[in-house]
Amino acid sequence: MKILLLGSGGREHAIGRALSVDPAVTELHAAPGNPGLAGIATLHAADPASPSAMVDLAGSLGVDLVVVGPEAPLVAGVADALREAGFATFGPGAAAAELEGSKAFAKEVMLAAGVPTAAARVCESLDQVEAALDEFGAPYVVKNDGLAAGKGVVVTDDRQAAVEHAESCGRVVIEDFLDGPEVSLFAICDGERAVALLPAQDYKRVGNGDEGPNTGGMGAYSPLDWADADLSDRIMAEVVAPTLAEMRRRGTPFIGLLYAGLALTSKGLRVVEFNVRFGDPETQAVLALLKTPLAGVLDAAARGRLADLDPLEWREGAAVVIVEAAEGYPGPPVTGSPIELPEDEVDAYVLQAGTRLDGDQLVSAGGRVLGVVGRGAHVTEARDNAYALLAKVNLEGGFHRDDIGVAH
Repeated sequence: MKILLLGSGGREHAIGRALSVDPAVTELHAAPGNPGLAGIATLHAADPASPSAMVDLAGSLGVDLVVVGPEAPLVAGVADALREAGFATFGPGAAAAELEGSKAFAKEVMLAAGVPTAAARVCESLDQVEAALDEFGAPYVVKNDGLAAGKGVVVTDDRQAAVEHAESCGRVVIEDFLDGPEVSLFAICDGERAVALLPAQDYKRVGNGDEGPNTGGMGAYSPLDWADADLSDRIMAEVVAPTLAEMRRRGTPFIGLLYAGLALTSKGLRVVEFNVRFGDPETQAVLALLKTPLAGVLDAAARGRLADLDPLEWREGAAVVIVEAAEGYPGPPVTGSPIELPEDEVDAYVLQAGTRLDGDQLVSAGGRVLGVVGRGAHVTEARDNAYALLAKVNLEGGFHRDDIGVAH
């Protein structure tokens, strides 16, 4: 099977790593990819958000499956163009991708489908923002309605900070604060059916003890040994199945990865947000535990054949991923800093995200630069393995949280 993977981040390196060891994969291509993917895939300097460029590239390579990693190409309609051109594609069309492209649209779908979520108000003026903040009170939850690379959400007790974030975004969704721990569940969907991956938990705040501003994610672990055994089944029944049914009813079936970020509140589970692609960094932890070859799973979803898929198999134990970020993140990051990486170990390895080559030197090229993955018999051992390898990474000015996998 020839596969074209679109994207260049840590999520794509994790997906590519899983695909590269799949016996069914004969060729792996990536556009544009990153230096980490260059060791396992053929890279192509093409814009993954250009529908015409991706159709041309897929045609020239004669691929059997296209896997769209990031959200921007999905919202831009790349999956639609590829499917119209006859390519099996893992990723929703533009209309279905609005589940992530617009927080307001996602709320509308959840309301129609009866999916439990926080009460919310869509605001387009300062008066509306002020009224919504009055209605819900602190902590204030203010979300940019559109794509914001994982950094469009502010949760704060500071009303002025909430107002300033709303004014910087334009159209926003302001919602009631949800108490309780948050979990992430990935569902692989073929338009009608869905298969759950292992639940995970990520760490959004930049600093230890969940201090500081929200980020795209500073680390994650899976599975959740504290969660009820039926958690995944409940999420699939109460959230994923009705959402898929509502999308079919609208004539925009969801094909690809539906990410549900949820809060386990005192009143039951509630959806915090939907994403329409593998979440970063949870993907790195979850795929580290997947035993079933990934290519066949994604191909079955792309072709509407999940009903023919055998139950997924998982490795025993746990996985933890720790993000090494660049100085300045989640604000404007310092880029161009040299990176020295250790060799991968049996139970720990490094995934590249915001990196590029400057000649022969690997340097930083984004906010979240690396993801260090550790596996072990339990979360504590996986965490220890990840931090031991991370200690051998050298990135000037780089930083990470020291409590990933601890507060669980």
